Amino acid sequence: MNTASIVSRVWSFCTTLRDDGVGYGDYLEQLTYLIFLKMADEYSRPPYNRDVGIPAEYGWPSLTKRRGAELEVHYVTLLRELGNRPGVLGQIFTKSQNKIQDPAKLNRLIDMVNDVAWVTMGADVKGDIYESLLEKNAEDTKSGAGQYFTPRALIKAMVACLAPEPGRTIADPACGTGGFFLAAYDYLTDPKRYALDKAQKAFLKHETFFGNEIVANTRRLCLMNMFLHNIGEIDGAAPVSPADALIAPSGRSVDYVLANPPFGKKSSMSFTNADGEEESDDLTYNRQDFWATTSNKQLNFVQHIRTMLKTTGRAAVVVPDNVLFEGGAGETIRRKLLDNTDLHTILRLPTGIFYAHGVKANVIFFDNREASPTPWTREVWYYDYRTNVHHTLKKKQMAFEHLADFVKCYNPANRHERKATWDAESNPEGRWRMFTREELLARDKTSLDLFWLKDKSLTDLDNLPEPDELAEDIIENLEAGLNSFRQVLASLGKGG
Repeated sequence: MNTASIVSRVWSFCTTLRDDGVGYGDYLEQLTYLIFLKMADEYSRPPYNRDVGIPAEYGWPSLTKRRGAELEVHYVTLLRELGNRPGVLGQIFTKSQNKIQDPAKLNRLIDMVNDVAWVTMGADVKGDIYESLLEKNAEDTKSGAGQYFTPRALIKAMVACLAPEPGRTIADPACGTGGFFLAAYDYLTDPKRYALDKAQKAFLKHETFFGNEIVANTRRLCLMNMFLHNIGEIDGAAPVSPADALIAPSGRSVDYVLANPPFGKKSSMSFTNADGEEESDDLTYNRQDFWATTSNKQLNFVQHIRTMLKTTGRAAVVVPDNVLFEGGAGETIRRKLLDNTDLHTILRLPTGIFYAHGVKANVIFFDNREASPTPWTREVWYYDYRTNVHHTLKKKQMAFEHLADFVKCYNPANRHERKATWDAESNPEGRWRMFTREELLARDKTSLDLFWLKDKSLTDLDNLPEPDELAEDIIENLEAGLNSFRQVLASLGKGG
């Protein structure tokens, strides 16, 4: 079977399970357990003959030889026991539960997984299968899974700009399902770009990637996604930590950070008060290595990412608009970025590309630098891919080709040699222009939220988008406005 036929078969069975109340996420979770167990069984046999740490009583044959209620009882026990194991095995099965209550359908799913030889299948094929399933899961907006799925076209463009090199380390402190890791892996293994030797291949597989993901189910999907793409070992240490990345310094300096930290303005912590009622407090991180103390988790992630980088390290981070203009701690952090790092590029993103609706976001690119009395940032280049740009998740998805001009303007080969496409007289429609440090510091609160193109939808009524695109755009803007309003209320202490 080819990739398309396997995905079709696997996903068609999900439709059957949905009638029993098993959602996309639950189905993908069960599929992850079973594929992992099947691959572990394949590795335990010739020519591999590896001990992957799964007791014989909980191995793959223990599932295939059982039926009915006996299968259901055994499966529940298996999930519980394997969740207590160390390494990748324990992380895959941590907090695992059986979500398929009909033993007959569980047996059909086991048979379907059993029909495929997963280990001998190419990493690109089985990786593509799993990525396809993750994207389908993200499309189920009701489940909320989309918040962990960054558009792959955007990820590919960010990786292309950073242009990672072999033998370097890459981290993501909020790695979701691992999209940045996989795009970087594909970039580094492209034979047209690099001819990796044996040592470089081993470093790429075992020592390149490090991540954090606090949501157990999402971390499970990330580990499986990485493993299916040939990153890490089935019986090795987990490259993704369950720890909250913001709690303390990472203890590891890396060469690159690629990240899209979770949307939402504030971190909070739930607790039970004296009356037995549940309340929540804004969560702040009092870290000595942070420039400012704030409950805004996006600003905290920006600060944390800077601390993760080597003095030669580079970062590309997706941030919402409020990071570019918010006062108080936001202004302090922006000034520190301009002083202590080379904040050289900002990409303004269009709405309609994220599964989390109402998001207005940007990508900031900065290079870390050693302490110096002279500010490092001299100029910031902007690419406005938001104004007069219309994308939707269904009919007009953003593809890498849409960002190709930005990558060209960024000039990864030598970003110090750039040419603006915007000119007030000759090309007022140009999307690529530069602002000096002095211009940015002169702005109120050192706001980096800049735009210069005219919105044609306000003046050119003959070139409006199609009605359905316009409707989606209006919905996006309304939801973005509501999100901004909620943030204002939260900052005033009047609500969430």
